[in-house]
Amino acid sequence: MSDPCSAAVGKAASRRSLQVLEYKENQNTPYVVLRPIPRTLLEKTIKKHLATFSLSNDKLDQFKCPKSVLEEEKSSNVMLGKKMEIKKTCRGILTLKMETTSNGAGSTLHLTPLDVYSDSKKSQCKSTSDAAVLSEDGESDEDVPSHLDDFSELSPYERKRLKNISENANFFASLQLSESAARLREIIEKRQPESKRKKPKKREIEIGCRRSMRLLKVDPPGVSAVAADTQSALEEENTLLPTGPFEMTPENQDDNSELFKGFLQTWAEMSKTSRKTSKESSNLESYKANLSGMVISEDNICKVTNGAVFSVAFHPSETRTLVAAGAKFGQIGLWDLSQQPKEDGVYVFQPHSRPVSCLYFSPANPAHLLSLSYDGTVRCGDFSTAVFDEVYRNESSAFSSFDFLAEDACTLVVGHWDGQVSIVDRRTPRTSPEKLIQFSLEKIRTVHVHPVHRQYFVTAGSRDVHIYDVRNLTPTGSQPLISLTQHTRSLASAYFSPITGNRMLTTCADSYLRVFDSSRLSTRLPLLTTIRHETNSGRWLTRFQANWDPKQEDCVVVGSMAYPRRVEVFHETGKRLHSFLGESLASVCSINAMHPTRFILAGGNSSGKIHVFMNQSDAGCLV
Repeated sequence: MSDPCSAAVGKAASRRSLQVLEYKENQNTPYVVLRPIPRTLLEKTIKKHLATFSLSNDKLDQFKCPKSVLEEEKSSNVMLGKKMEIKKTCRGILTLKMETTSNGAGSTLHLTPLDVYSDSKKSQCKSTSDAAVLSEDGESDEDVPSHLDDFSELSPYERKRLKNISENANFFASLQLSESAARLREIIEKRQPESKRKKPKKREIEIGCRRSMRLLKVDPPGVSAVAADTQSALEEENTLLPTGPFEMTPENQDDNSELFKGFLQTWAEMSKTSRKTSKESSNLESYKANLSGMVISEDNICKVTNGAVFSVAFHPSETRTLVAAGAKFGQIGLWDLSQQPKEDGVYVFQPHSRPVSCLYFSPANPAHLLSLSYDGTVRCGDFSTAVFDEVYRNESSAFSSFDFLAEDACTLVVGHWDGQVSIVDRRTPRTSPEKLIQFSLEKIRTVHVHPVHRQYFVTAGSRDVHIYDVRNLTPTGSQPLISLTQHTRSLASAYFSPITGNRMLTTCADSYLRVFDSSRLSTRLPLLTTIRHETNSGRWLTRFQANWDPKQEDCVVVGSMAYPRRVEVFHETGKRLHSFLGESLASVCSINAMHPTRFILAGGNSSGKIHVFMNQSDAGCLV
C-alpha cells in the first residue's frame, strides 16, 4: 500500500508545474522562487513521492531514500536504484536547491518535498505548495537537463522546464551576487562612522530685521570721519536741551569768529532797513514770464544742514538773500548767498534736539528768527544779540507747528501732536501760556492763521480740516467753526491763501491737492479744484507740503516725484504754470518756499541741501 502523502505529492506534481517568480537573496545563498502553474496532466501519473536527487556533470548520482520508503517501494523503484529521501513538513512546499562544490567541479540539484500538510481525519495529505525555491552556491560546467533522458516518466515539458531552471541558476551563479554582497558587508562594517558635522553657531542678530544704514545712523563707506563724529554728536544731543537762552555760536566755523560777527552785524542792519511792502498779485502772464527766467546752477546749491530739511524760510530783504533751513536733528542752518565761496556763508546752529518743523522770520522784526521743534520748545534767534532765547516750553508734549496770531508777532498759536493748541503771549513768562485748549482731534500737523481775519486759524489733523475762532476757545474744549471731511487719507498741511485768505489749500496722502473757497467762512467751504499730484514721497523723504507763493494769491508751489527732478507751480484752477528743472537739480525737494517779494525759490531735500532758483536780475544781488 502506497503512502497517501506520496500519492498526494504525485498528484500535485502531475497537475501543476513550477514557474520562476523572482530572484531573492537570503544571507549567502541566492534563491529563485518558483510558483506552480496549472497545466494538463502528465502522460503518466507519478505515484511515487519525489525524493531528493542529485545530478553531476557527467551522470546522475546515487539517489538516497529513507528506509521507510525503500521497504514499501522496493519492487517499484524506477529511479535507477537511487536512494530517495523524503522530508515531511506541514506546508507541502517543494524546494529545489542547486549546490556546487567549492572548486566548481560539480553541482547537485536537490528536490525536497517540504511542509506537507497531513490531516489525521483523512487518508491522504493535501499539498498546499505554490512555489519552489532554487538556490545555488557555485557554477556548473555542464547543463543538468542533458542527463534527464533516463527519466522516461518525465514529460518533455517537464524536462524543458528543468533545463530552464538550470540555465537560470547558472546565470545567477555567474553574476556572483553572494560574493559581491559579502564584500559590501565587509566594506560597511570596516567603514568607521563619520564624525557629525558641527552645526554653525547661530549668528547673533543685533537688530530684528534688515534696516537701512541711514535709519541705523551708520555711515556708508567713504564718509569722512568728521561727518561721522558730527552724526554721533547729534545722537548724543537728541535730548531736551537746558532751559533758558544760550549764545548763538555756529558749530561749523569756530575759527572764523570775526567773520561770523560780521555776518550778524550785516543782517541786523538789513533787518532794520527792510520795509513792509504792500501785497498784491501780479498779472498771470507776467508772473509766468518771471518764473521762466528763474534758473539754477552749481553755485546755488549748498549743503546747509546734516539732516533732512523739514522747514525753509526767506529773510524778507530785497537786496541780499538769506535762506534759513530747519533740519531733522534740531539744527538750524543759515546760508548767505552773497558770500563767496559759498561754504563761508553757511552757519549751522543747534538750538533744538529734535526736528525743526517751523521757521518764520518775525513780520515785525526780521532780525528775529522763530523756530519750533518736536522737542516741545519754541525759540527765537536774535541777530542783534546773538542769542537763542526761549519763547515757550512744554516738556510733556511735542509741538508740530505754529503761526503768528497778531501782526506784531507778540501772540502765537502753537499746535501739538496730541491734538492740543496753545495760545502763547510772548510778553508773559515763557512757561505760562495764556491758554491751553484740548481739541477733539487726534493730532495736529499744521496750524495757519487767516491773513486778514486773524481771529481765525485752520488746523490740519489726521484726516479732518477744522477752522476755529480764537474768541470762542475754552480750556475744556471748543467746537470747530467749520469741518472738512472730504479727505480719505492722512493730511500733511492746510494753508490759507497769503493775501486775501479767500482760498484754502490742502495736501493729502491720497495724491490730491485740493483748493477750497474760503471767502465766506460759513458752515461749509465749497471745493473748487482737485489737482492730481503724486504726494507719496515714501518713508525716506520728508513729506510734501504744497504752499502758496506769498506774492501771488492764486499760485501753488509743490515738490514732485517725477523724472527729471523738478519743482512745480500750479494755478488754483489746476493748470500747471511752470516746472523748475535743471541739470543741477538731481534730488527731490520736498519742502519749498518762495521769497515774499522777489522771484527766488529755495527747495530743501532729505540730505540737507538747499537748491535755489532765481531770476537773472536777482543774481546781481549775490555780488
